Amino acid sequence: QVQLIESGGGLVQAGGSLRLSCAASGRTFSNYAMGWFRQAPGKEREFVAAISWSDNTKYYTDAVKGRFAISRDNAKNTVYLQMNSLKPEDTAVYYCAGRPGKLTVLQSMYDYWGQGTQVTVSS
Repeated sequence: QVQLIESGGGLVQAGGSLRLSCAASGRTFSNYAMGWFRQAPGKEREFVAAISWSDNTKYYTDAVKGRFAISRDNAKNTVYLQMNSLKPEDTAVYYCAGRPGKLTVLQSMYDYWGQGTQVTVSS
């Protein structure tokens, strides 16, 4: 069992930066692929970024490429999402998710989810 707790959300002006953190409990975190997803008001939850357990492979949705960076520190059981050049359309609740084994962008394949953290970007 893995529990995920996100932090780092908040209100920021367009062009600003935030770093989200996702702290995981459980001893097998290092074997988990981790992902970030987001859900904007009135929209379905969508994929943002994901990282393999070994940190060798990273995926991003096109909308955030070049602006967001996912990373992980297995010693700290934490995955990060550095968000730069934020835009109002990045406003959403951001969720961290994890699954054992192979990396995927499909949210239906993730077994564990955090409670979400709100990111609001003002214009």
